[in-house]
Amino acid sequence: MSNENIVDINDRGNKDEWKKYTRGGIFIVITLVIIGTILSNLLIVKEGEFKVIRQFGEVVRIDSTPGLSYKIPFIQTVETLPKYQMVYDVNEAEINTKDKKRMIIDNYAVWKVVDPQKMISTTRTVESAEAKLDEFVYSAVRTELGQLNYDQIINDEKSSRGSLNDRITEKVNELLAIDNYGIEVTDIRMKRTDLPSENEQSVFTRMISERESTAQEYLSMGDAQKNRIIAQTDREVTELLAKAQADAETIRGEGEGEAARVYNKAFSADPEFYSLYRTLESYKKTINGKTVIILPSDSPYARMLMGYME
Repeated sequence: MSNENIVDINDRGNKDEWKKYTRGGIFIVITLVIIGTILSNLLIVKEGEFKVIRQFGEVVRIDSTPGLSYKIPFIQTVETLPKYQMVYDVNEAEINTKDKKRMIIDNYAVWKVVDPQKMISTTRTVESAEAKLDEFVYSAVRTELGQLNYDQIINDEKSSRGSLNDRITEKVNELLAIDNYGIEVTDIRMKRTDLPSENEQSVFTRMISERESTAQEYLSMGDAQKNRIIAQTDREVTELLAKAQADAETIRGEGEGEAARVYNKAFSADPEFYSLYRTLESYKKTINGKTVIILPSDSPYARMLMGYME
């Protein structure tokens, strides 16, 4: 065999081997593309979300059950909508109360998507849904607060804010249901009420005056209560003192009577000693260091002082 034949056989072998590797590489690439295409079109539906499948822009299916799903490659697209409750901070707005006072209201709303098909057909996106929600909340707040006076809104003692929030929530849901927006508000709360800057000082002055008036009223009530307590105490003290005085007089009278009885019994046993005792007692009351007494010589005092005793 010549060298030319050997080279030709080797060339054919190399070409066959190259073709074999080429076909294997193409097969692997096609396999990878197919696997990649399948994986890229598998959907994982998570808890708390809707998967919206569109075909040429139209919604053809909405998956809400957690798990794996799919879409047709190159024809269908997918977008995600939240199923859980969301909090939207409503833009603050200025409203007029029933008594023509201006105030700035700041609310927040808790809402969720209940029908993604209707929500997409009416508002298309979450941002558009929140814009519509903002509009309806403002309308409901303006209507409800426009029926209340300013002090009913800001004064906690007179406020009906609890039921007011419920009424606003109900009103917004009614507006959303009219055009089937597919969303629902679960709660709307008023988080802040402010005054326009030009009205703050006058309102603060009036509030201070009202608080001072209330404080003065409490002080007056306290003084009146104090006076009633003092009068009641004085009356009870007077009654107790009168009763004690009466009891003391009774006890004193009984003691003096008992003492007189004892004296009489003791003195009757020795009249002469009693006479001497009475005389000595009279000396205590009538004689002191400056006393001058002129007595007849035959008086009992003189005779006793001079030592003449019968």
